[in-house]
Amino acid sequence: MAELEALEFGKSDFVLLDEVNMEQFMENLKLRFEMGRIYTFIGEVVVSVNPYREMDIYGKEAISAYRGRELYENPPHLYAVADAAYKAMKRRAKDTCIVISGESGAGKTEASKYIMQYIAAITNPSQREEVESVKNVLLKSNCVLEAFGNAKTNRNDNSSRFGKYMDINFSFSGDPTGGHINNYLLEKSRVVHQQQGERNFHSFYQVKGLFVGVHLIKRCVVCLQANSDQSSHRAVRTALKVIGFSEDEIESIYRVLATILLLGNIQFGTEEEIVQVEGDGEVVSHIAELTSTQPQQVEKALLFRTVATGGGDVIEKGHSEQEACFGREAFSKALYERLFGWIVGRINSVIEVKDYNPMLHGKNTVIGVLDIYGFEIFDNNSFEQFCINYCNEKLQQLFIELILRQEQEEYEREGVAWQHIEYFNNQIIVDLVEQNHKGILSMLDEACLSGGRVTDTVCLDSMSSRLAQHPHYTDRKLTPADKTMEFQKHFRIRHYAGDVTYSVEGFLDKNKDLLFQDFKRLMFNSTNPVLKDMWPDGGLSITEVTKRPQTAASLFKNSIVALVDKLSCKEPYYVRCVKPNEMKSPVLFDAARCQHQVAYLGLLENVRVRRAGFAYRQGYSRFLLRYKMTCEYTWPNHLMATDREAVEAIVTQHGFQDDVAYGHTKLFVRSPRSLFSLEQERAALIPILVLFLQKVWRGALARKRCRQLRAVYAIMGCYRKHKLKAHFLEVERRLANARNMADYGRGVEWPLPPAALAQFHDITVTLHRRWWAHQVVKRIPPSEVSEVRAKVAALGALDGARKAWGVGRPWERDYLANARDCPETSSSFLRVSKELKTRDQFGLVLFSGLCRKVNRFNKSTDRAVLITDKHLYKLEPRKQYKVLKRTPLDQQLTGVSLTGGADQTVALHTTSQDDFLLYLQGGALWPGQDRAGELVGSLNHDVPDRFFTLILNANARTRSGFT
Repeated sequence: MAELEALEFGKSDFVLLDEVNMEQFMENLKLRFEMGRIYTFIGEVVVSVNPYREMDIYGKEAISAYRGRELYENPPHLYAVADAAYKAMKRRAKDTCIVISGESGAGKTEASKYIMQYIAAITNPSQREEVESVKNVLLKSNCVLEAFGNAKTNRNDNSSRFGKYMDINFSFSGDPTGGHINNYLLEKSRVVHQQQGERNFHSFYQVKGLFVGVHLIKRCVVCLQANSDQSSHRAVRTALKVIGFSEDEIESIYRVLATILLLGNIQFGTEEEIVQVEGDGEVVSHIAELTSTQPQQVEKALLFRTVATGGGDVIEKGHSEQEACFGREAFSKALYERLFGWIVGRINSVIEVKDYNPMLHGKNTVIGVLDIYGFEIFDNNSFEQFCINYCNEKLQQLFIELILRQEQEEYEREGVAWQHIEYFNNQIIVDLVEQNHKGILSMLDEACLSGGRVTDTVCLDSMSSRLAQHPHYTDRKLTPADKTMEFQKHFRIRHYAGDVTYSVEGFLDKNKDLLFQDFKRLMFNSTNPVLKDMWPDGGLSITEVTKRPQTAASLFKNSIVALVDKLSCKEPYYVRCVKPNEMKSPVLFDAARCQHQVAYLGLLENVRVRRAGFAYRQGYSRFLLRYKMTCEYTWPNHLMATDREAVEAIVTQHGFQDDVAYGHTKLFVRSPRSLFSLEQERAALIPILVLFLQKVWRGALARKRCRQLRAVYAIMGCYRKHKLKAHFLEVERRLANARNMADYGRGVEWPLPPAALAQFHDITVTLHRRWWAHQVVKRIPPSEVSEVRAKVAALGALDGARKAWGVGRPWERDYLANARDCPETSSSFLRVSKELKTRDQFGLVLFSGLCRKVNRFNKSTDRAVLITDKHLYKLEPRKQYKVLKRTPLDQQLTGVSLTGGADQTVALHTTSQDDFLLYLQGGALWPGQDRAGELVGSLNHDVPDRFFTLILNANARTRSGFT
């Protein structure tokens, strides 16, 4: 608020002046400028004085200080009005616009850049990539448009020579989603002519040296500030790439600029009454190379004009030297204008909102930023200054309509007591310029469209006779004593910003804006796709071009009217820029110059209206909707007869009765301080209400979730029971006849169980297998049970590591006692076996058979082996089975090893590490039979706690050294 700044800085709001007069207004404005306070409020209007120096008031700290704050909560700043426009757009879903006005050099372009930077800084807190991309393009577009649309003038080093209005589209969450740029009346005449001391567009100085040398820049460019131009060129190229221009497109842009520079070097001469291009044709060839055309076509377009006769014939007409110069300059201006329009269109194609669906994406709101050329008064004012000043008249009329006239009319309409404020209405000047059939623009169009030879002087005479009685128009013919104007050359208009004398020379030519169709066809037939895209009308043949194009004045008038209509439908916020001096000095304050600007900008009238009026007005229903939580009688809903009574209750509770007025449909609040107090209380209550709503909503969600979980668990329980029951029934169905099946149901495929029955399923399958095994074992004769058990023991011990282990044949075990296997020695073995049984008291022969014994030196001899339930005997078969060695099983034998192949090698391990390595041999019964598995099975079945089986690889080495 105003109290935030000390008194030595003056009043931060002109509404707070002790007396509203020009002297106090200027005194306060000068004091604040000298104290470095370049911004001052008039209510919601910001008055900005160009400081002509860099100021440290735009950093991140300043952005944080103004973000989300009310307009009067901080000292005046551009950020305050930018944040107010953003909040109005986001809170009320209302389109807003920021109109930046003032004369040339007052700082409008810089103000628009700071506003754009602020909006970019406060949006997209979540740093979404697509939103950041849109913001980067919007910011970088300023750099590009400045390079191609701004120039140095005698009054401003970076003067906008075109009008720019940018719409920024926002999503429902307040993040930028795109935008659109409208450009107005590019001052293309600057391409071929500048006033003394001025420069061409910045882009020409950035391009020099890329395609042509400095010696080629004769009359189009003055070489100044080379270092600054080089850095600007790098910044522009970077910006073009960020926006999305391809390398080919960027090269085409600079080719067009180089072409324009070369056109400025072309001179014409006459030889034998034929106009020719002077020189050896090198410049023409270079132009053809840059434009991707043929040199003959370029030269023909410069020297000839193709016209259609009344009978439909097409002829070529040679130019005079003057016509050739006119065509060259018109072509240069048109090239630059088409280039600038194409760049703007290309930027729009990138930033425009695509695939927008209101039902899907929510309401799309807009903030418009208008940065347009300011009011200009030069030593020589031509057609461009006339159009620029007309545009400023329209904007001033909009300001008067919205700020002064409509506000006063609203007070009268609402029945609020009001003292009318007189102000200057510039509608009379606007009508002088644009009124149909009577305005200057209409007279210019009539002169351009009429037949015969109509000159600028003839047009001036017509204006003089038809506007002789107008109070804001004069010329030398009407006021012969005024020697500041020349006869048949000057006319003067009394604008709201001062008297401006215009030179009528060139008005009609600039209004006609003629360009020979030959140049359009030349560019359309270029092999460069960018140039071809810039000149679509070049595709028409000469016989098709019959309709006369609209004049430049008509096109500009229509675009400005459309702009004003667009601004009128938005909630406006104003930045009024003031130029402190003509010397571009940061310390000089020219009081007379500033007072003139204050007067024509209507700032004093604005102060009077704001001071006598009300800072805030809102419909009762909307006011109640926003502030009803601050009063106990209106929260959550009031029970009064009308919304007005409820609003009165809010005002009475806060003690603002003397600071408000009640209209028929709206409440008017005089002081921003009252509104600020309401906003503060509302801001303090919002977190409490939000927490309350969150608590209620979370409770509702929790209860709903609980009900859903109960339902889910009930359904899950029923479904689980159904799945369990279905599984039991399916198992029962598949195994119902298992007892009568040949394999007792072993081949039946079990159904996949539910997860809850996984363990039960495994147990059930195990039980079935045990039952199946019981059924199978039950059928085995008692005499074969021992053999079956031994085979099962062998199966478990070998664990599938040995393919052949004798499972498919009967196991005799005691082969040495079998007369069929050992017919010659069985009787001898029976005798020895009986003696050993008597002596050692063993009860069972586990295995006996012939073998070859291998020692540690790899020597082998024939032996026989007898294994009982107590001892292992090594026998000599050739000596009547003499016992060579007896080893107790329970003390020394620890395990058995055999290979995974089909051989009969067996290693018997002992505790003394004196292993037995045997190769079992078959007898007469089954010579090739496998007996190693039978040996393992017998040992593991009958002595299970003492033996384990180890399957070795074929290349394994036992402890006895055998491989």
